[in-house]
Amino acid sequence: MAKQRDKLTDKEVKNATISERLRKLTDGRGLQLWIMPTGAKYWRLEFRHLGRRKLLALGTYPDVSLALARDKADAARQHISAGNDPTLMKRQQRARRDFEASNTFAVIAGQLVEKKRKEGRAEVTLAKMQWIIAKLQRDFGSLPIKAIRAPEIVRALQREEANGNLETARRMRTVIGEVFRYAMQLGLTSSDPSVATRGVVANPAPKHHAAIFDEGRFGQLMTAIARFAETHLITGAALQLMAYLYPRPGELRQADWSEFDLAKRLWHVPAIRMKMRDNHVKPLPDQAVKILQSLRLVTGPKGFAFPAVGRANRPMSENTMNAALKRLGFSGEEHCPHGFRATASTFLNATNRFSVDAIEHSLAHRDKDAVRRAYARGDALSERVPMAQWWANHVDELRDASSSKVVRFGGL
Repeated sequence: MAKQRDKLTDKEVKNATISERLRKLTDGRGLQLWIMPTGAKYWRLEFRHLGRRKLLALGTYPDVSLALARDKADAARQHISAGNDPTLMKRQQRARRDFEASNTFAVIAGQLVEKKRKEGRAEVTLAKMQWIIAKLQRDFGSLPIKAIRAPEIVRALQREEANGNLETARRMRTVIGEVFRYAMQLGLTSSDPSVATRGVVANPAPKHHAAIFDEGRFGQLMTAIARFAETHLITGAALQLMAYLYPRPGELRQADWSEFDLAKRLWHVPAIRMKMRDNHVKPLPDQAVKILQSLRLVTGPKGFAFPAVGRANRPMSENTMNAALKRLGFSGEEHCPHGFRATASTFLNATNRFSVDAIEHSLAHRDKDAVRRAYARGDALSERVPMAQWWANHVDELRDASSSKVVRFGGL
């Protein structure tokens, strides 16, 4: 028996002429070639689903050849036989592709930055995060979040490592993990591939903040700060409180007046500004209360306690205290704002007057022992109150002991 010839041939499809009206050439079983008056040729499959006549677009000729059109038609007929509507399936696939294309790493990362901004994160923190995201743009910023795998992340991290930027690589991995966990919360992906990159690059050597550990030299620093505060109230007050209270610089710079309860002599630092994301309470010694009372007359009673110069709606810059210390003759290699924490911790531990728990709580350190941390839920406030006053008095004693010496700084 002779093989039955298909209704259409490649030659017929290629040479099909146009007319003033739409022409339809059939290939059988619903497959059609539509020839438009413009000369364009479209493949269509006519079928019925749930009693309704429908058309499925299969592409244009010559991009889709006759043979490929038949293959596509056969695949669609299998879906129809299974009770599915291939036109609906095509729309769903297109919508899924569009959805994934619009949810790229860069888009999700930008949304996370805005979320953090609404939560009140410091602009300098957000700027650092945006800088990291910009560096990742060429690696996979334009890729759908679901399409990114561990190897792409590893290449980005190893590039920074090869350039000697170990700390940048570490921060980069942290940011990538944050973006993926946020995407998981939004239901845009089911996993965080950055987890698999743990340990792929070398850890940077720990960098210690410069701090003074000689009592005589620390006394000279406090004398210089006291004189500086006479003409530079806000910055001087910030430096004095860094010495008396030894918080992290960002915790103090961004402090709002609503956090200070001067009547109860307490400073409530919200979790959002704490490194460990836990609320923290700091007892205020007499010296701190007096400084804050004077400062509130200038920058209070609402808003930032330490506003930026000329911009009350912004907190003091992180460089302001650094620049002041440098002007006082104390370079960043000798002492920095964060160094007040190391100085206080060292001196307090050396006295043997106070428990390690009280000192660690005052520094807002989290116990590395998870079991011990679960049982030690107190804040040691009963011991920290007298410790705070003792420390402030000791700072004054060191300052007074050196006040007879001439301290020169910046011509002041």
